[in-house]
Amino acid sequence: MSKSLLITGGAGFIASHFIHYIRQQYPEYHIINIDKLTYAGSDTNLKHITFTENYDFIKGDIADEQLINHIFSDYDIDGVIHFAAESHVDRSIKDAKTFIESNVLGTTVLLQAARNAWNKAGELDKRRFYQISTDEVYGSLELDTDKRFNEQTPYDPRNPYSASKASADMLVKSFGHTYDMNIVTSSSSNNYGPGQHAEKLIPTIISNALHGKPIPLYGDGKNVRDWLYVKDHCRALDLVFHEGKTLEKYNISGRNEQSNIELALMICDILDHLKPKTYSHKELITFTDDRQGHDRRYAVDDRKIRTTLGWKPLMTFDAGLNKTVEWYVDQWEKVTL
Repeated sequence: MSKSLLITGGAGFIASHFIHYIRQQYPEYHIINIDKLTYAGSDTNLKHITFTENYDFIKGDIADEQLINHIFSDYDIDGVIHFAAESHVDRSIKDAKTFIESNVLGTTVLLQAARNAWNKAGELDKRRFYQISTDEVYGSLELDTDKRFNEQTPYDPRNPYSASKASADMLVKSFGHTYDMNIVTSSSSNNYGPGQHAEKLIPTIISNALHGKPIPLYGDGKNVRDWLYVKDHCRALDLVFHEGKTLEKYNISGRNEQSNIELALMICDILDHLKPKTYSHKELITFTDDRQGHDRRYAVDDRKIRTTLGWKPLMTFDAGLNKTVEWYVDQWEKVTL
């Protein structure tokens, strides 16, 4: 059955991968992608489909109420998959207001427009609003524990970014309860893969190493993150959107916990093999002052999505990291040649 999906922030890392995935899996779907094209979004991520059938790109701000209402008026939107968000913690510490405007106000504008349009169509409980969240809303875990965040874990955001995402999640949930909207939410662990923005940890390590620059790690480098390959995440998103239960939340995990120093060493080993130098890339690793609001460990319990929707990751961490590093090396060589 053909559907029209509004995907927000579609020029970003995860969302652009998802658009490519969804077009392969459901070529009959009509994709409407709205993206502000800030520093974190690039239309080159979708350049191969820009002028293809069943795909429309709209450059705009999700907090622009008039524009969003026009989109719902012009298109018969069956579902919203809401990726768009300011997402860099360091930037949120420097300028929290931007994060509130995008992540909180923008989500509210989308919810209200969807509710109005779907209520008018008499399908408020059928068409779906899917909120893409983050594991950072749960707060921080200690290193000396095997605990993981589950879907019932109380929210405990520690920085303006995670607080703005937690606020957005609560707004989505409230619209589900108050207006009987068909909403669903998921939180994933850290994504990685080809095409991620240069400010994120893995691209930063690779880029600095390739340029012979210091590889900066905050604090003692022992902060732990759980890594999920972006294409495995896309498969999970597909299942949650189509089969997830209304008003439910699903955690998505790669079950690949690595400290930042362990991750940097693994990447350096790969680069020592791919681009050997007279020294090991490990010698470039340096430690800097820890940042404010730097959560110690993230880890989510994903048993719910595995048992109820039958999802599990297919990419091993070693294979995924090698593919990712190889992609960045290839891009770097294209620029330097």
